[in-house]
Amino acid sequence: MSEKTREHLKPSLALSIGIIILITAVVSAATLYYKVDVHAPIVMLAVIIALVGYFHLHYSYKELESAAIDSIMASIPSCLILTLVGMLVGLWIKAGIIPGLIYYGLGIISPNIFPLATLIVCAIISLSTGSSWSTEATVGVAMMGIGNGLGINPAFTAGVVVSGAYFGDKMSPLSDTTNLSPAVSGASLFDHIRAMCWTTGPSLVIFSVILLLWGFSYSGNSIDTTRINAIRTIIAAEFPVTLLCIIPPLLVIVASIIKIPAMPGICIGIFASMIMCAAGGVSMGEMWSLSQWGYKAQLSAQIAGLESMPEIAKILQAQGLQMQPELAKDVAAMISRLVGRGGMQNMMWSVSLALIAMAMGGFLEVTGILHTLLAAMTKGVKRVGGLVSATVIASFAANLLTGSQYLSIIIPGRMFKSKYEESGLAPRMLSRSLEDSGTLTSVLIPWNVCGGYAAAVLGVPTLAYAPYAVLNWLTPLVAIFITYLGIGIFWRDKNGEDHREKRVSL
Repeated sequence: MSEKTREHLKPSLALSIGIIILITAVVSAATLYYKVDVHAPIVMLAVIIALVGYFHLHYSYKELESAAIDSIMASIPSCLILTLVGMLVGLWIKAGIIPGLIYYGLGIISPNIFPLATLIVCAIISLSTGSSWSTEATVGVAMMGIGNGLGINPAFTAGVVVSGAYFGDKMSPLSDTTNLSPAVSGASLFDHIRAMCWTTGPSLVIFSVILLLWGFSYSGNSIDTTRINAIRTIIAAEFPVTLLCIIPPLLVIVASIIKIPAMPGICIGIFASMIMCAAGGVSMGEMWSLSQWGYKAQLSAQIAGLESMPEIAKILQAQGLQMQPELAKDVAAMISRLVGRGGMQNMMWSVSLALIAMAMGGFLEVTGILHTLLAAMTKGVKRVGGLVSATVIASFAANLLTGSQYLSIIIPGRMFKSKYEESGLAPRMLSRSLEDSGTLTSVLIPWNVCGGYAAAVLGVPTLAYAPYAVLNWLTPLVAIFITYLGIGIFWRDKNGEDHREKRVSL
């Protein structure tokens, strides 16, 4: 029988489950045992799935190729946004925007509101950088030290740090997962962020009230601001810190509110930062270099790279900075890690992963493997709450099984997309559910890459801080609860327009 006349076979549930088990095993081995990036393993898996589709399920090469290309094309807008975000971050750091937000954010620390301030500061920094990992490894570590000095349970402080870091990561238009989720689901970036406010917003308010009440009842040690002051001092020495740092982020936020699309909205932020850079004497050539390669730490990297305390003392004296050389070296290393980022090239890791994983998702979709799994998971589901619950559970299961935050968004996203479309739900409902579970629960699992990283940098076991990372486990529950109540449900009409309606039946 020729390739053109072969009849497609429907994959069995056993085969579909077997493919998912294979994906889980390979990705877990890559991340947990070999400790390598998942790109090459996913390419291998994509080839295996394509071979199963070709030889066993009788799909032609052209059909498989078209499926991969169509799937990749759906992610191109988000890949372009990520590229623009790389430009924006490099320029925002050089212009003093991100350092300024950190500088002023650290200024609100006081003993009675320490837990709430930790949540807010970590959220602000993660929102401004789009990176939970950078936030945890820098300001998060500083907050752990302050918490220890106050006599607060380290697991509690770590849980608050994680909650703040992942709130910012989840809600920031600069975050890779915030761009990946709508790319998989077919939603626009800012529609996706606005939809998440219905689930993440209440969770943040609830946790903030808990922390505020805890702070008022605190009667422990007084706060030692030495380290915080050192961080602020070196930031002010390296960057042009002024209150003007709030203007570009406000412009991007306003662009989102008035529904300017993501790419022009981010471009507004880029041009605003270029104006600030030019006002500070930065040449156009340097701006282009920052856009391409990101910011390379200068004063902080110089101090961090020295081993001789007398040499560090000379630099501090030359800069007019008064602090112990040992403290300066430690703090400078932290700042250097935080600000040494951005640039289009530094986004290529995420872009390449998105392209490769979307190709694999295309193979899983066209061969019917995802449809078979979806039919089994959604059998008997007749309410929006049931569909959202299934999505949340599937994303959490993907985090448990693959140990990869990205795959916990991509695989369930490709699996559930058609069901949401058939039900008339807006794509932002799927993208929101994927992030409510996939992004937030990844850090609660010890063998997940995110959970292992947080435990390593904060010095607290994952399962010890997990109960205190309230935002991370409360948000998925809120997502399920409000949809059963008919709150924050977005539908898509025949004209392709989204509207909110209190309807709970599919």
